[in-house]
Amino acid sequence: MLVSSSAASTGRGVTSTGPGSAARAVTRTLSDDPLGGTVRRTVLPSGLRVLTEAIPAMRSVSFGIWVAVGSRDETGPQAGAAHFLEHLLFKGTNKRSALEISSQIEAVGGETNAFTTKEYTCYYARVLDEDLPLAIDVMCDLVADSVLTPSDVETERGVILEEIAMHDDEPGDEVHDLFTRAVYGDHPLGRLISGTEETVTPMSRRQIQGFYRRRYTPPRIVIAAAGNLDHAAVVKLVRQALRGTPLDTDPAAPASHRPSTPGVRTKPATTLVEPKETEQAHVVLGCPAIDRTDERRFALGVLNNVLGGGMSSRLFQEIREQRGLAYSVYSYASQYADSGVFAVYAGCAPGKVDEVLHLTRAELARVAAEGITEAELARGKGMSKGSFVLGLEDTGSRMSRLAKGELLYGNLMPVDDLLARVDAVTLDDVNTLAAELLGRPMSLAVVGPFDSGSFTVDR
Repeated sequence: MLVSSSAASTGRGVTSTGPGSAARAVTRTLSDDPLGGTVRRTVLPSGLRVLTEAIPAMRSVSFGIWVAVGSRDETGPQAGAAHFLEHLLFKGTNKRSALEISSQIEAVGGETNAFTTKEYTCYYARVLDEDLPLAIDVMCDLVADSVLTPSDVETERGVILEEIAMHDDEPGDEVHDLFTRAVYGDHPLGRLISGTEETVTPMSRRQIQGFYRRRYTPPRIVIAAAGNLDHAAVVKLVRQALRGTPLDTDPAAPASHRPSTPGVRTKPATTLVEPKETEQAHVVLGCPAIDRTDERRFALGVLNNVLGGGMSSRLFQEIREQRGLAYSVYSYASQYADSGVFAVYAGCAPGKVDEVLHLTRAELARVAAEGITEAELARGKGMSKGSFVLGLEDTGSRMSRLAKGELLYGNLMPVDDLLARVDAVTLDDVNTLAAELLGRPMSLAVVGPFDSGSFTVDR
């Protein structure tokens, strides 16, 4: 859930800029991280938030525009609108054609891209530090002032339908969407982010335009940048780039939360099978878990590492290393504002599915009943801390951390605090959570050469 722009109000060095109190942009210094640089946050009069992390040792900058709108914010007939819009915003603005958008960034060796998730959409660029003004101007232009011409809508509709078809040809990806549908059913969290052929084909320009202007509003937007930069200069460039666009509004509208969606009600344990003539079967077994703000998320991270988070994990050792039943086997946790899932994936020969499922269920039941060991706890905590810190060694990941902290949590947890939270996880924390989660009835998704009735919940 998107939080109010004032939710992350803790910090030092509060300053205000602007000719009058109604037009002031409020800036705070959030941290001076010893593992990074100075993090600052400015809330513009419109409610749009700008966060930066200054890292003078870098020669590049990653710049992202994050919008608190994803596929879960769509109605049934709109399924795929957020993803459709993500494609269309690169097709041209009142100032630039699609070619100019890409060529201006590529001419300086930069790169741009975007992605849509269930709860947010991100548009980003990575450039040399000296080219940051260009990146800000181009990215703000395409997000704020895209024209969405009828011809571009039709062209991109064809591209998206091809993307959907390509996804259908990737059973290793398709099985995760099938599992999500098994858990969430018809709730928006259970739908495909891309939409389907049935929803994308009739979607009109008017529908997409309405979705764009209703959902892309300043209080829903976080701009984040990390690298060799100056915060005040970034804020000034953002304000200049947005001047005269639909995002140049003042004063701020009331803080916007995610539009209401049906309450998250997971389905009873369900089995879904997608018959497909593949050489390998793909299975996902799992259950509803905790949301992203649950204090037990750090314990879940440790549990996930122990069960299927690496080559030393229980499932990898049992299923691949000792028995050679699968090339790929791992566990994962997906967390949303008000829900989450924990699941295990394996890809194996169709004739080995029963054995793989039996071993997986047995291992999950064993951990639920007996817990993990002190040695596994230490290894799981080390994996969590190491992956987090190593993941901060480029400007893109640091930019993402700023935006997700603001957009998803309403604050930026300092690196040392986060590591301390992992260190504080106890054996009892993990074992209590394991007993609760892994003892739940499990949903199953299977893609492979099977009849739709080949599996039951217990098989």
